[in-house]
Amino acid sequence: MTAKRLLPALVATLAWGLAHAAAPTKASVFAGTDAPFASNAIYFVMTDRFVDGDPSNDHRDQGGAHPTWNIPVPGAPKGESANIGYLGGDFKGVLDNAGYIKGMGFGAVWITPIVDNPDQAFTGGDPVSWGSKFTDRGKTGYHGYWGVNFYKVDEHLPSKGLDYRQFTAGMHKAGLKVVQDIVLNHGSPAFTMPVKQPQFGQIFDKHDKLVADEQNLPPYQLDPVRNPLHRFYHAYDDLVQLSNNDDQNPAVLDYFVGAYLQWIDQGSDAFRIDTISHMSTAFWKQFSARIRAKHPGFFMYGEAFDYSPDNIGKFTWPSSGSISVLDFPLRGRMGDVFEHPDSDYAQLLDRLYLTNGPYQNPYELVTFYDNHDMARLNASDAGFIDADNFLFTARGIPAIYYGSEIGFERGKPEHEGNRNYFGQARIDGAPKSPIYRHLVRIARLREHTPALQRGLMLPIRFAGQQASFYRVYQKSNVHQIALVLLNKGDRSADFNIRDDLQPGRWQPAFGGKAIEVTAGGRLHASVAAHDVQVYLLDARATRPDLVAELTRLMEERGHPGH
Repeated sequence: MTAKRLLPALVATLAWGLAHAAAPTKASVFAGTDAPFASNAIYFVMTDRFVDGDPSNDHRDQGGAHPTWNIPVPGAPKGESANIGYLGGDFKGVLDNAGYIKGMGFGAVWITPIVDNPDQAFTGGDPVSWGSKFTDRGKTGYHGYWGVNFYKVDEHLPSKGLDYRQFTAGMHKAGLKVVQDIVLNHGSPAFTMPVKQPQFGQIFDKHDKLVADEQNLPPYQLDPVRNPLHRFYHAYDDLVQLSNNDDQNPAVLDYFVGAYLQWIDQGSDAFRIDTISHMSTAFWKQFSARIRAKHPGFFMYGEAFDYSPDNIGKFTWPSSGSISVLDFPLRGRMGDVFEHPDSDYAQLLDRLYLTNGPYQNPYELVTFYDNHDMARLNASDAGFIDADNFLFTARGIPAIYYGSEIGFERGKPEHEGNRNYFGQARIDGAPKSPIYRHLVRIARLREHTPALQRGLMLPIRFAGQQASFYRVYQKSNVHQIALVLLNKGDRSADFNIRDDLQPGRWQPAFGGKAIEVTAGGRLHASVAAHDVQVYLLDARATRPDLVAELTRLMEERGHPGH
């Protein structure tokens, strides 16, 4: 037991009899978060690469001299492939598989941007080759991040009778919320083209009026004083050849607030914000205030691709708009732990930031172990299973990238297969994968367990191949304590839990006999190799040392001073 926890334990030993006999008349509130969205685990779909549900919207003849359909990345080794053209995934492909996603235990689907992208492949920049990074020549906007009209759905996504509003309605009917990936920092590639291409470097409004055009000029040649079409952009570059929207220009803010309010009105339930760290916190405070003025509590989380918690934490503060973020610092440690069998669970502990950390609320961070912008998790089946068992029981809102449920393209970065087409056959065959089967088990448990969704997290021991911790949710008429036992070793492991252990009848979530714990007693359990066990106690926290620890977690949950 740590020194920090010694005093509460001594108090508990001396005062246990009285405390056990006379529970407090009013229970304290213990909750990591009450944000409604936190109940949902997220399945992240790159829409074009998921399932082609409607071949009639593929537009296979689009692009003329610069076609957009099915463009293999050159230089692939034998038996491998990657692609930078459209491959047909659409709203119908996602909606047709809503049952598959919901059945795994997810409550939300994050889809890549839906807005209109250019109708040709890009001719500027550096050529894409196998394994290249930050290269865009010959690439299309299949991913959705090269917006040219943020009020208009890209033609590759809808079908007859299935526009965006109808898509979100269908997803809601299936029990799934829709997270729309949004971009405000940039539009499409804007310069270095040998000959200027239509749409590239341009932005149109909801009436299809041209409001911005970089005119194939390098940013330092823009003239916002004399040319109104240049005023939308900064006169300096940011990411490769992408246009760089001016976050100091009120017209930019007005444009995007209008666009994204439109999509909320058509059914978006939350936003994932691309490249949030490339625009000022003052801009995000204004944006979030205007969105939430019409939709109070609307959940948003941003991508600040940075492993420094000090750099990304500020976006979560009220002074920056109270926008959550993807938890890159924890993701870095998850790669260290779950890609390497001999790793130590202790590596994860200092990236949880459960007290006085850099985040406004660590329980609202979106947690993950890979995505479309980095190499997929390079782990064995057992490594994926261990990662999922941690991800769905620890603090935060878990997000799984499409295909990770079967170890799809494991270890592959963007131009080596990370974003490859998944397809219906793989979905239909997913239940054969041990990764899938274990994911379903732990994700469904989180789906029905308030303590795992929103409860405070109290670590017991993170060491070697084992980890143990409590999750506690206590508010109104819901009171639940979950004891999580994780074993990533190759052999079964015995756990003997005494610290802060509340007496009562602990029920194992995955079968087996309940364990009756008496005052001052212990809980003994054996957890199989690469497995998890969760014991649940539906009772108020009354043990003094446990209450003291939970009270401290509540008082110190957020960033000091915010």
